Amino acid sequence: MNPPIAIRVALLGNPNTGKTTLFNALAGLNHRTGNYPGVTVEVKKGKGIHGVTPIEWIDLPGTYSLAARSPDEMLAVDLILGRIAGEPKPDVLLCLADATNLERNLYLISQARELGLPIVVALTMNDLAESQAITVDLARLELGLGLPV
Repeated sequence: MNPPIAIRVALLGNPNTGKTTLFNALAGLNHRTGNYPGVTVEVKKGKGIHGVTPIEWIDLPGTYSLAARSPDEMLAVDLILGRIAGEPKPDVLLCLADATNLERNLYLISQARELGLPIVVALTMNDLAESQAITVDLARLELGLGLPV
């Protein structure tokens, strides 16, 4: 019997939305994080498991748009579009959105929807949003996006 094939889940989001922090937690790793753009400038991978299904977590450099302007943004876009030799497209996009600046993050999510890949949205920086008296209606956000949040 062949082992199950890993589901490839790419973490996509604007710079400083907590992608590497979440990646570290999901993959049990300890990659460097920072609160400024350019900390993650290469693709990082880690392994996990959900039930009996293996997962390959892919931490991408931050990007504001799928119309990449910098080499690190191009790397993220090329990977999710399957334009890197030997790297298949991810099976799922986990799009991170900063709850303190949701509007800025929604543009990338709207572009990602056009790719036809399954998407799950993860809201980050909830503690900061709460300290700034920002509340996000998750049910309304899910309904508006047509995506699980």
